[in-house]
Amino acid sequence: MTREEALDSIKANVESENLIKHMLATEAIMCALARRLGEDEQEEEWGLTGLLHDIDVELTEGDMNNHSKLGADLARELGASEAMAHAILCHNERHGVPLEMKLDKALFCADPLTGLITAAALVRPDKRLASVEAESVKKRFKEKSFAAGANREQIARCSELGLELDEFIELGLEAMQGIAAKLGL
Repeated sequence: MTREEALDSIKANVESENLIKHMLATEAIMCALARRLGEDEQEEEWGLTGLLHDIDVELTEGDMNNHSKLGADLARELGASEAMAHAILCHNERHGVPLEMKLDKALFCADPLTGLITAAALVRPDKRLASVEAESVKKRFKEKSFAAGANREQIARCSELGLELDEFIELGLEAMQGIAAKLGL
């Protein structure tokens, strides 16, 4: 599967521009994590996993009991490896599928980080990622009511990858700043 094929499938299955931007942001963070964790040879696979992880949200109408089951199947149909499909499946805790590989753990903690960073940009006067500093995201992380949907426990599980929270936030912010134009931020 190429990135273009994955994007074509996303465009066929996802109408929400914001959801597509979230998936692009997750892809960027996953690529950055692959590089940081020495998974350079797997960077494309990690990126595609992040890109495809929510391909089924609209198809399942947000039903969390089905979300990611269909997504894993769609990814397989596109040619995703079993490791990619497993990571997509287990990023939704409702299924009780344990996080086993680095790829699983990376997707699990990267997914909610995109929401926290996006929210941090949207409260800035210019609404731009360029003006967001890692320190402000770290402060916002501690405010439970800020970007309440961004699961802090999930984000903090970056420690299972050997990353400190501060380091993970900085990595995620830099990755998203690198594609700010695509995100409209």
